[in-house]
Amino acid sequence: MEERKVEIFDTTLRDGEQTPGLSFPLAKKLEIARKLDQLGVDVIEAGFPASSEKEMESVAEIVRAVDTPVCVLARIKERDLEPAFDSGAEIVHVFASTSEIQLKKSMKMSEDEVMEQSIEIVSNVKETGKTCIFSPMDASRTEEDYLLEISRAVKEAGVDMINIPDTVGVALPDQVKDMVTAVKKEVEIPLSVHCHDDYGLAVANSIGGVRGGADQIQVTINGLGERAGNASLEETVMNVERMDSVHTGINKEELFKASKLVERLSGIQLPPMKPVVGRNAFSHESGIHAAGMVEDKSTFEPELMDPETVGHRRRFIVGKHAGRQGLKKVLSEAGLEPTGPEVNQILKKVKSISSNGKKLSEADLYAIAETELDKPAEKELVELEQVFVMTGDNATPTATITAKVGGEEKTESGNGVGPIDAVFKAMKRIIGEKKQIEISEFRIDAITGGSDAVANVVIALEDERGTAAEARGTGDDIVIASVEALLNAVNLLARKDDAERARKKKIKNLKTEK
Repeated sequence: MEERKVEIFDTTLRDGEQTPGLSFPLAKKLEIARKLDQLGVDVIEAGFPASSEKEMESVAEIVRAVDTPVCVLARIKERDLEPAFDSGAEIVHVFASTSEIQLKKSMKMSEDEVMEQSIEIVSNVKETGKTCIFSPMDASRTEEDYLLEISRAVKEAGVDMINIPDTVGVALPDQVKDMVTAVKKEVEIPLSVHCHDDYGLAVANSIGGVRGGADQIQVTINGLGERAGNASLEETVMNVERMDSVHTGINKEELFKASKLVERLSGIQLPPMKPVVGRNAFSHESGIHAAGMVEDKSTFEPELMDPETVGHRRRFIVGKHAGRQGLKKVLSEAGLEPTGPEVNQILKKVKSISSNGKKLSEADLYAIAETELDKPAEKELVELEQVFVMTGDNATPTATITAKVGGEEKTESGNGVGPIDAVFKAMKRIIGEKKQIEISEFRIDAITGGSDAVANVVIALEDERGTAAEARGTGDDIVIASVEALLNAVNLLARKDDAERARKKKIKNLKTEK
């Protein structure tokens, strides 16, 4: 079967700008238009020149800036045509309401009056040699007989394409398909569809239109537009591309960049789970999913769409539901290669923090992993069993620590000027005569922002012989992270002492042998 091309008509700069509260200054319009040019859309609808002199001038600037054919909107009013022509756009998109409710409440015209005006305006556009598109607005709520009648009339007037709009997003995919099929059979000229997302069916309805024979789909980047928006370009394109014997010619590798550009320039943030371009579109946290993805990417992603196809990237998220394979994958990408036991310890800490509702960033994860990787495999001098801290504005900060020191369990308490000072005093008592320590440096960094940020605590210690050790601890609780850092530093000092004693003993033995 011969492959059929479906054109992509982008109306981000016209219908997309009708998003409540949104207005693109010229510089932003030009940036978006150039990106649409790179995407390879077939038409850029740049604005409604009759609305203002400034709008007309903006369209003219866009016409000069891009190679893609530019379209402008016009009502079935003679005064709309001159600014449309003066803008330099080569396509004029004429529209008129055709549903009973809009004729009565909005247009305040009869069916015959709309028919007559539509024929006149289409004829006037065609006399200039420009391409003309006609939209019977609210087609999905228009009586079929009148929809077919006005379609025949504008075809006879010379219209190049008829656009079938589901203006208030009430149609179902089969209804759009049948509507397009009926109009196509009646007029046999190219048809387009323009679907709104009020019921979340804009993309599905657009695909229904293609199944009915539509030659073009009107879309906006990120689905911008009135009320709930329009069919999104990125979702529509990827769905058309997976249909049998149909293609769009869009440069799909630019989809993610285009989406992010419009997100930034519009200030309208995308939901993370938005298909194709959302932050989570190719993200995996579940241990089962991540393990499957490491083995074969098609296990938990659509076979015909991978992140590289749309210029996105795959991410393995480490959180409450993470598994070993996903964690190892994320760490290996950062050059960290933990052993099996180290992976288990990192995963245990990640799950503990995530279970408290904290969302871990990559920086948080790397800090946690590096803390665990700094720990030695051999048995430590001090092994923490439990820590309890009490503080308040009318209470003396107190810390109680239970730990094994050289295999012997000990419990000690300490008071301080704050909870961390109290922890330090308790730890000194735990160690007792085994080692005299003093803190030479204490530093806390919040890895990411927010009151629940993961803390990275760095502690430097010196013992009575001047031996120094620096270690760190990480966690969403500053006090517990400080305990971890202090414990790591104490054990590092102990290892350094052991190493020094072993060195001296070796030297002494060599002297004895001589």
